[in-house]
Amino acid sequence: MAGLKPDSPFPTELIVHRASARLEVTFEDGACFCLPAEYLRVHSPSAEVRGHGAGPGVLQAGKRRVNLVAAHPVGNYAVKLVFDDGHDSGLYSWDYLYELGRDQEARWQAYLDRLARAGASRDSE
Repeated sequence: MAGLKPDSPFPTELIVHRASARLEVTFEDGACFCLPAEYLRVHSPSAEVRGHGAGPGVLQAGKRRVNLVAAHPVGNYAVKLVFDDGHDSGLYSWDYLYELGRDQEARWQAYLDRLARAGASRDSE
């Protein structure tokens, strides 16, 4: 889990859009991100995805159709996202969600490149 930095913007609104499989997050600094469930799932801060040590973590393939079931606030620093594939162990801190929104294009392309190098697919096998 990414830690909460003291100067991190605080979210003012979190909306799960199940029909479009997205999480909309608005921050107090005015930034607003609409993050696809697949993107959030493959970038989960859980040990299952990040791995238990240094390195690139475990490549998440076959997540194109994953959706969000719920978003549960955790204290004043994070949200626990529940996905319809059963994954629910990642705590997304506010600063990590902000980073995911801010860096979405580059992170998504890096993920697609990693899938291609591994010969894996976004679709389930």
